[in-house]
Amino acid sequence: MALLELRRAVYRVGQKNILDGLDFAIDEGDVHALIGTNGTGKSTLARLIIGSEGFRLSSGQIVFDGRDVGTWTMYERAQAGISMVWQEPALFEGISVRDYLSIGRGHADLSQCLAQVGLNPDDYLDRPLDKSMSGGERKRIELASMLALRPRLCILDEPVSGIDLVSVRSILAVIRRIQQNGSSILLITHREEVAGIADKASLLCGGKVVMTGVPDKIIQNYKARHCVVCNGRECDYAAD
Repeated sequence: MALLELRRAVYRVGQKNILDGLDFAIDEGDVHALIGTNGTGKSTLARLIIGSEGFRLSSGQIVFDGRDVGTWTMYERAQAGISMVWQEPALFEGISVRDYLSIGRGHADLSQCLAQVGLNPDDYLDRPLDKSMSGGERKRIELASMLALRPRLCILDEPVSGIDLVSVRSILAVIRRIQQNGSSILLITHREEVAGIADKASLLCGGKVVMTGVPDKIIQNYKARHCVVCNGRECDYAAD
Protein backbone atom coordinates (compact mmCIF):
# COMPACT_ATOMS: atom_id res chain seq x y z
CA MET A 1 0.00 0.00 0.00
CA ALA A 2 1.36 3.42 -0.95
CA LEU A 3 2.18 5.77 1.91
CA LEU A 4 3.23 8.59 -0.43
CA GLU A 5 2.10 9.28 -4.00
CA LEU A 6 2.96 12.05 -6.41
CA ARG A 7 0.38 12.18 -9.20
CA ARG A 8 1.13 13.98 -12.46
CA ALA A 9 3.36 16.36 -10.53
CA VAL A 10 4.58 19.46 -12.35
CA TYR A 11 6.93 22.02 -10.84
CA ARG A 12 7.77 24.96 -13.05
CA VAL A 13 10.37 27.70 -12.61
CA GLY A 14 9.84 30.42 -15.18
CA GLN A 15 9.27 28.63 -18.48
CA LYS A 16 11.12 25.47 -17.45
CA ASN A 17 9.49 22.35 -16.00
CA ILE A 18 11.80 20.93 -13.34
CA LEU A 19 9.27 18.15 -12.75
CA ASP A 20 7.17 17.29 -15.77
CA GLY A 21 4.13 15.09 -15.12
CA LEU A 22 5.95 12.95 -12.57
CA ASP A 23 4.25 9.88 -11.09
CA PHE A 24 5.91 8.29 -8.10
CA ALA A 25 4.92 6.21 -5.06
CA ILE A 26 6.55 4.85 -1.90
CA ASP A 27 4.99 1.82 -0.23
CA GLU A 28 4.47 1.62 3.50
CA GLY A 29 7.59 0.25 5.21
CA ASP A 30 9.84 0.36 2.15
CA VAL A 31 13.21 1.94 1.54
CA HIS A 32 12.77 3.43 -1.93
CA ALA A 33 15.84 4.85 -3.66
CA LEU A 34 15.44 7.73 -6.09
CA ILE A 35 18.39 7.77 -8.48
CA GLY A 36 19.41 10.43 -10.96
CA THR A 37 22.30 12.54 -12.05
CA ASN A 38 22.83 16.21 -11.22
CA GLY A 39 20.08 18.46 -12.51
CA THR A 40 17.29 15.88 -12.58
CA GLY A 41 15.37 17.54 -9.73
CA LYS A 42 15.98 15.03 -6.92
CA SER A 43 16.47 17.61 -4.18
CA THR A 44 13.69 19.78 -5.60
CA LEU A 45 11.35 16.80 -5.32
CA ALA A 46 12.38 16.34 -1.68
CA ARG A 47 11.67 19.99 -0.91
CA LEU A 48 8.25 19.72 -2.53
CA ILE A 49 7.38 16.67 -0.43
CA ILE A 50 8.60 18.21 2.82
CA GLY A 51 6.86 21.52 2.03
CA SER A 52 9.85 23.88 2.08
CA GLU A 53 8.93 27.54 1.84
CA GLY A 54 8.57 28.61 -1.79
CA PHE A 55 8.22 25.04 -3.08
CA ARG A 56 4.69 24.18 -4.22
CA LEU A 57 3.57 22.12 -7.20
CA SER A 58 2.48 24.03 -10.29
CA SER A 59 -0.04 21.22 -10.86
CA GLY A 60 -0.66 17.65 -9.72
CA GLN A 61 -0.96 16.15 -6.25
CA ILE A 62 1.13 15.05 -3.29
CA VAL A 63 -0.87 12.43 -1.39
CA PHE A 64 0.39 11.23 2.01
CA ASP A 65 -1.46 8.50 3.88
CA GLY A 66 -4.50 9.06 1.67
CA ARG A 67 -4.61 12.86 2.14
CA ASP A 68 -3.68 15.55 -0.36
CA VAL A 69 -1.01 17.53 1.51
CA GLY A 70 -0.01 19.80 -1.37
CA THR A 71 -1.20 22.97 0.37
CA TRP A 72 -0.02 21.99 3.84
CA THR A 73 2.80 23.87 5.55
CA MET A 74 6.10 22.25 6.41
CA TYR A 75 5.03 22.20 10.07
CA GLU A 76 1.73 20.47 9.23
CA ARG A 77 3.55 17.84 7.20
CA ALA A 78 6.00 17.29 10.04
CA GLN A 79 3.07 16.81 12.41
CA ALA A 80 1.68 14.20 10.00
CA GLY A 81 4.99 12.35 10.15
CA ILE A 82 7.18 13.60 7.26
CA SER A 83 10.77 14.43 8.20
CA MET A 84 14.00 14.96 6.29
CA VAL A 85 17.77 14.76 6.63
CA TRP A 86 19.14 17.43 4.32
CA GLN A 87 22.09 16.99 1.98
CA GLU A 88 23.74 19.95 3.73
CA PRO A 89 22.98 19.54 7.46
CA ALA A 90 21.51 22.61 9.14
CA LEU A 91 23.19 24.54 11.95
CA PHE A 92 21.19 25.28 15.07
CA GLU A 93 23.18 27.92 16.94
CA GLY A 94 22.51 27.98 20.68
CA ILE A 95 20.88 24.54 20.92
CA SER A 96 22.51 21.45 22.39
CA VAL A 97 22.54 18.05 20.74
CA ARG A 98 20.36 16.79 23.61
CA ASP A 99 17.73 19.48 22.97
CA TYR A 100 17.82 18.88 19.22
CA LEU A 101 17.29 15.13 19.60
CA SER A 102 14.45 15.78 22.08
CA ILE A 103 12.39 17.67 19.48
CA GLY A 104 9.36 15.64 18.43
CA ARG A 105 6.86 13.19 19.82
CA GLY A 106 9.00 10.26 20.89
CA HIS A 107 10.60 9.22 24.18
CA ALA A 108 13.67 7.57 22.74
CA ASP A 109 16.90 6.80 24.55
CA LEU A 110 18.98 9.66 23.20
CA SER A 111 22.28 8.11 24.26
CA GLN A 112 21.42 4.97 22.36
CA CYS A 113 20.45 6.95 19.26
CA LEU A 114 23.85 8.67 19.26
CA ALA A 115 25.71 5.41 19.88
CA GLN A 116 23.90 3.80 16.95
CA VAL A 117 25.28 6.44 14.58
CA GLY A 118 28.81 6.02 15.94
CA LEU A 119 28.99 9.02 18.29
CA ASN A 120 29.91 8.81 21.98
CA PRO A 121 26.96 10.23 23.96
CA ASP A 122 29.27 11.50 26.71
CA ASP A 123 31.09 13.61 24.13
CA TYR A 124 28.07 14.89 22.22
CA LEU A 125 24.83 15.11 24.23
CA ASP A 126 25.63 18.44 25.85
CA ARG A 127 27.71 19.83 23.01
CA PRO A 128 26.24 22.76 21.07
CA LEU A 129 25.26 22.21 17.46
CA ASP A 130 27.41 24.86 15.83
CA LYS A 131 30.20 25.50 13.37
CA SER A 132 32.70 23.64 15.53
CA MET A 133 31.19 20.40 14.22
CA SER A 134 32.18 18.88 10.92
CA GLY A 135 29.64 18.13 8.21
CA GLY A 136 30.03 14.43 8.92
CA GLU A 137 29.28 14.91 12.63
CA ARG A 138 26.19 16.99 11.90
CA LYS A 139 24.97 14.43 9.35
CA ARG A 140 25.29 11.67 11.96
CA ILE A 141 23.37 13.76 14.50
CA GLU A 142 20.58 14.35 11.98
CA LEU A 143 20.40 10.59 11.38
CA ALA A 144 20.26 10.08 15.16
CA SER A 145 17.30 12.47 15.22
CA MET A 146 15.46 10.18 12.80
CA LEU A 147 16.08 7.25 15.16
CA ALA A 148 14.67 9.33 18.01
CA LEU A 149 11.71 10.78 16.12
CA ARG A 150 10.58 7.66 14.21
CA PRO A 151 8.71 9.55 11.46
CA ARG A 152 6.18 7.88 9.16
CA LEU A 153 8.27 9.00 6.18
CA CYS A 154 11.96 9.81 6.42
CA ILE A 155 13.54 11.59 3.43
CA LEU A 156 17.31 11.14 3.23
CA ASP A 157 18.94 13.43 0.66
CA GLU A 158 22.40 12.02 -0.17
CA PRO A 159 22.82 10.62 3.36
CA VAL A 160 26.52 9.79 3.00
CA SER A 161 27.65 13.21 1.73
CA GLY A 162 30.26 14.53 4.16
CA ILE A 163 30.89 10.97 5.41
CA ASP A 164 34.27 9.34 4.81
CA LEU A 165 34.29 6.19 2.72
CA VAL A 166 35.24 3.98 5.65
CA SER A 167 32.06 5.04 7.49
CA VAL A 168 29.58 4.57 4.62
CA ARG A 169 28.78 1.00 5.63
CA SER A 170 27.89 2.09 9.17
CA ILE A 171 25.57 4.78 7.80
CA LEU A 172 23.80 2.21 5.64
CA ALA A 173 23.26 0.15 8.81
CA VAL A 174 21.68 3.22 10.44
CA ILE A 175 19.29 3.55 7.49
CA ARG A 176 18.21 -0.05 8.08
CA ARG A 177 17.63 0.75 11.77
CA ILE A 178 15.44 3.72 10.84
CA GLN A 179 13.38 1.38 8.65
CA GLN A 180 13.19 -1.25 11.41
CA ASN A 181 11.82 1.45 13.73
CA GLY A 182 8.79 1.68 11.45
CA SER A 183 9.71 4.48 9.04
CA SER A 184 9.30 4.37 5.29
CA ILE A 185 12.33 5.94 3.62
CA LEU A 186 12.86 7.98 0.48
CA LEU A 187 16.57 7.55 -0.21
CA ILE A 188 17.80 10.18 -2.68
CA THR A 189 21.21 9.38 -4.14
CA HIS A 190 23.37 8.92 -7.20
CA ARG A 191 25.64 6.38 -5.49
CA GLU A 192 25.06 2.73 -6.34
CA GLU A 193 26.36 1.36 -3.03
CA VAL A 194 23.73 3.46 -1.24
CA ALA A 195 20.85 2.70 -3.60
CA GLY A 196 21.67 -1.00 -3.40
CA ILE A 197 20.19 -1.34 0.11
CA ALA A 198 16.73 -0.22 -1.04
CA ASP A 199 13.68 -2.45 -1.49
CA LYS A 200 12.80 -0.60 -4.70
CA ALA A 201 14.44 2.06 -6.84
CA SER A 202 13.24 4.61 -9.36
CA LEU A 203 15.19 6.49 -12.00
CA LEU A 204 14.54 10.21 -12.44
CA CYS A 205 15.34 11.72 -15.83
CA GLY A 206 14.07 14.85 -17.54
CA GLY A 207 11.70 15.62 -14.69
CA LYS A 208 9.98 12.22 -14.85
CA VAL A 209 10.32 8.82 -13.24
CA VAL A 210 11.26 6.73 -16.27
CA MET A 211 11.76 3.38 -14.57
CA THR A 212 10.93 1.65 -11.26
CA GLY A 213 12.06 -1.79 -10.17
CA VAL A 214 14.64 -3.75 -8.22
CA PRO A 215 17.67 -1.60 -7.35
CA ASP A 216 20.25 -3.64 -9.29
CA LYS A 217 18.35 -3.25 -12.54
CA ILE A 218 17.77 0.48 -12.07
CA ILE A 219 21.41 1.05 -11.13
CA GLN A 220 22.65 -0.76 -14.23
CA ASN A 221 20.43 1.33 -16.49
CA TYR A 222 21.60 4.50 -14.77
CA LYS A 223 25.27 3.57 -15.13
CA ALA A 224 24.82 2.67 -18.80
CA ARG A 225 23.92 6.27 -19.71
CA HIS A 226 27.11 7.86 -18.34
CA CYS A 227 25.17 11.08 -17.67
CA VAL A 228 27.00 13.92 -15.93
CA VAL A 229 24.34 16.64 -15.88
CA CYS A 230 20.72 16.18 -16.97
CA ASN A 231 19.88 18.26 -20.04
CA GLY A 232 16.19 18.37 -19.10
CA ARG A 233 15.07 15.99 -21.83
CA GLU A 234 13.89 12.47 -21.15
CA CYS A 235 16.48 9.91 -22.21
CA ASP A 236 15.68 6.74 -24.11
CA TYR A 237 15.99 4.45 -21.12
CA ALA A 238 14.86 0.94 -21.96
CA ALA A 239 13.07 -1.11 -19.34
CA ASP A 240 14.27 -4.42 -20.69
